[in-house]
Amino acid sequence: MAVAAKDSQNAVVTRLNDLLQRARVVKPSATIDPPLQVADLIPEDEVLFVDIEGEDESRKLAVDSAAKSLFYANLGSTRIGEPAFVTIWNLLDIIQYCGDRELCSPQATLLLIEELLDSQCIEGCRTVFNFLESRREAIIAINSKNKDLVILRLCNELLRRLSRAEDPVFCGRVYIFMFQSFPLGDKSSVNLRGNFHVENVTTFEDVLKDSGVEEDSMQVDAVEPAATINDESKSEEPTVKLGGPNVHKDEGTATMDIDSLYPVFWSLQHSFSNPPRLFEEDHFKHFQKSLEATLAKFKEVPKVIQAGESDRKRGHREREGDSYDAFANTYNPKYLTSRDLFKLELSDLAFQRHILVQALILVDFLLALTEKSKSKSIYQNAQKAMQYSFTLREEDTEWALGIKTAITNYLQEGPDGKFYCRMVETVLSRDKNWVRWKMENCQPFTRDRVPPKDFGQAKSGARQGVQSKKNPKPMGVPGSMKFLYNTEAETGLAQLRQADRSNVPNTESYATKVRMTDLDMEMVDTEEEKRQLTSKKSSYAWKGLRLASKKQLSSFDKIEHGKGLEALEPATSSIEATGDDTAPPIPDDRGPDPQEEH
Repeated sequence: MAVAAKDSQNAVVTRLNDLLQRARVVKPSATIDPPLQVADLIPEDEVLFVDIEGEDESRKLAVDSAAKSLFYANLGSTRIGEPAFVTIWNLLDIIQYCGDRELCSPQATLLLIEELLDSQCIEGCRTVFNFLESRREAIIAINSKNKDLVILRLCNELLRRLSRAEDPVFCGRVYIFMFQSFPLGDKSSVNLRGNFHVENVTTFEDVLKDSGVEEDSMQVDAVEPAATINDESKSEEPTVKLGGPNVHKDEGTATMDIDSLYPVFWSLQHSFSNPPRLFEEDHFKHFQKSLEATLAKFKEVPKVIQAGESDRKRGHREREGDSYDAFANTYNPKYLTSRDLFKLELSDLAFQRHILVQALILVDFLLALTEKSKSKSIYQNAQKAMQYSFTLREEDTEWALGIKTAITNYLQEGPDGKFYCRMVETVLSRDKNWVRWKMENCQPFTRDRVPPKDFGQAKSGARQGVQSKKNPKPMGVPGSMKFLYNTEAETGLAQLRQADRSNVPNTESYATKVRMTDLDMEMVDTEEEKRQLTSKKSSYAWKGLRLASKKQLSSFDKIEHGKGLEALEPATSSIEATGDDTAPPIPDDRGPDPQEEH
C-alpha cells in the first residue's frame, strides 16, 4: 500500500512538473497578474490524473501530497522577490483548478497560501496577500463552505502578526478580504452573546503632577504609578468636581484645568470598553460629569488639524515615491496616554472626534434601554443575552438626549464638520439595523437562486405576455393613405392663419370654461373622469387669473379662501363689456413685458 501511494505521488509530481513547464510558455511574465489560464495547458481530450490508480480519496491525497512536495521544494530554492518565484504562483493556480474539479481537496490552495504566509516577513506577506486578493473570486466560487474555516484562520493569524498602529491599511485589507469572502448574513463573526471588549486595557498615570513643577518640564527620574482601566479594576475613580482652585471659567462655563482633567478623561475608556458598568448609579454619575467636563474642555482649547488631513480630503494625489502605507499613517487607533502629551492631544481635532464618536456609540446603547425602547416587541422577542434588566430613568434619558445633541452640534463645527457628522450618523444608523438583526437571532435575509426550470418558464411566459394579439394592418389598406390624395395645398396653412389661433383669449372665456366644467362634473360617473375634469378646471382657473392680474390685481384681495376665478367674474365681465381699463396702473419694477414690446 505504501509503495503504491508513493508511486502515485511520484506520477502526480511528474504531471505537475510537466504542467509548470507548459505554464512558462502560456504565461511568460513573472508577475502575479494575470492569473494562469490552466485550461490552456490541457488539451480538450485529456483528463488530469486519470491514470492514477486507486479510489477518488486516495487520488486526492496523492495530488495534495505531490503539490506540497513541489511547493516546499520551490519555496526553499527561491525568494519571493525573484522572477523564478512565479513558479509558485502558477502552481497555486493549477492546484486551484484541480480543487474546483474535485481532483484534490477544495482547500488545498488556501492551505498552501497559509504555509506561505507563515514563511514570509511582513513585506513578503503583502505580496502574498496581493495574490490572494486577485484570486479571491475564483477561490470562493466553488465549495466555499469547505474553505470558510481556513480563510478565517489564515486572516486571524495574519492580523495577530500585524500592528494596527503601524500597518492600519494592511489590517484593513485583511478585514475587507474576510468581509468579501463570507456571505453577508454569515454568523461566523457575529457576537451572539453580546460580549464587550473588556480586554482593551487603557493605562494612564494616576498621580497628579506636582504643582510646583513647571508645565514644560519632564520628570525623568521619578516614576509615577499608573492606573490600569479594565473590567477587573477595583480602584476608586477620580473625583470630578467643577469647582475649586483647579477650575476656571470661560465665558460663564466652568472647565477643569488639564492636570485635573487628565485622570477624569482617560477613565472614560473604562465605560467605553464595558458599558454595562454604567448600570450602577455611582459609575453613571461619574460618567455624566466626566463626559460633560471633556466636551467643555474640547470647546475651550484651540483646534489643530493633523498635517496631510486637509490634502487628503481635497483629493490630492500622493507624490511619486510615497508608499501607500506612509500616506495613511497619520491615523493611529491607539492613542498614547502620557501626561506630557495630553495637552497636545486635547487640541488635536482628529483626537477629539475619535473620543466623541465613542461617546455617541455609548449614548446610543443607553438610549436603547429606555422604558419606551424596551417595551417594543423587537426587544421583548430578542435573545436573552441581548436583554438587560437595567432601565434608563427618565431624567437620565433627558440627559442622554441632551449630551447627544451637544456632541452632534460640536462635531459639525470645524473643517468639513457637517460632512463628518453626517458620515458618523449614517454609520451609526446602519449599525442599529445590524443590532436589530442580531436581536432577531440573525434571521437569513438572502434568497436562494431561482432554479433553471422556473427561470425558463418565467422567461417564456414573459415573451408570450408581450406578444401582440392583434394582427397589424398591412401597408396599402384603403383609407390609411388618404392624406396623400389631398390636393388642396392651402387648406393646412389657411387653418393656421385663423384669427382665433393668434389672439390672446380673454378672462371671460376661461370663466365660461370653468362653469361648463362644473356642469360636466355633475354628470360624470367614474372617479377617473372626475379627476380629469378637476385637473382641467384648475388649469382654466389658473390661466384666467393670470390674465386678470394684468388689469384687476387690486381686486385679488377680495378673493375668499376656496374660491378662484369665479370671485373676479362680475368685475371681469364689466371690464370686458365696457372696455374701460383706464384704472390707474399698478407700479411694477419688473421692467417692460416682452410681449407688449413686441
